[in-house]
Amino acid sequence: MLIAGNWKMFKGAHEARAFATRIRHLPERTQGVDVVVCPPFVSLQAALQGLGEESLVRVYAQNVHWELDGAFTGEVSAPMLLELGVKGAIVGHSERRQHFGETDETVRQRAEAGLEAGLSVIACVGETGTERESDETQDVLARQVGVLPRHERLVIAYEPVWAIGTGRTATPEMAQEAHAFIKSLHDAPVLYGGSVKPENALVLLGQPDVDGALVGGASLDPASFEAICLAGAEVAAA
Repeated sequence: MLIAGNWKMFKGAHEARAFATRIRHLPERTQGVDVVVCPPFVSLQAALQGLGEESLVRVYAQNVHWELDGAFTGEVSAPMLLELGVKGAIVGHSERRQHFGETDETVRQRAEAGLEAGLSVIACVGETGTERESDETQDVLARQVGVLPRHERLVIAYEPVWAIGTGRTATPEMAQEAHAFIKSLHDAPVLYGGSVKPENALVLLGQPDVDGALVGGASLDPASFEAICLAGAEVAAA
């Protein structure tokens, strides 16, 4: 069971360090759950400092470039992240696809480069509201999942775009159906992302093919994030 908190463009260094200090012992209370936080680039080092060397909480970045170095202003490479002590990265988040021109091909490149360099990777896939209403969900997922590499450190996150930051959540049955379909295409663990909250975490995480959660807004509050991790531990122990 993996619970990853995506902080998006929130929490500068001071906030990140304080948050990390508060949750540094969280894995000791959530047996069976791998806990990950994904701060903005400028807060990665502060989060690592707040966690300390003994914490089992891992720090991931929110993106990674496919080249090791070069003239790519505004991008960050896998070796740079590894040098800091960052263990992984998200690639292909719906907001990257929607606002910054990310494509299936660039997601593949980022995933392959991160994995080859030694990072763990959470690769995001999911349909828009229009695509779901047009009964295109499986076509979209097949296209997005089909480009992803096979690797033991790859995790896929299913995030229906219509449920990102909207307060809307896929029903447990919808999430299960999508996860089962993704697993028919790829053997990676699959997380659910899309307005995961303490109130719905237990039922979502309890679905047979849901292997964890990529948590957005609810990961910004330590108590809320801990409640979701505790729900994951309850499911893992069942």
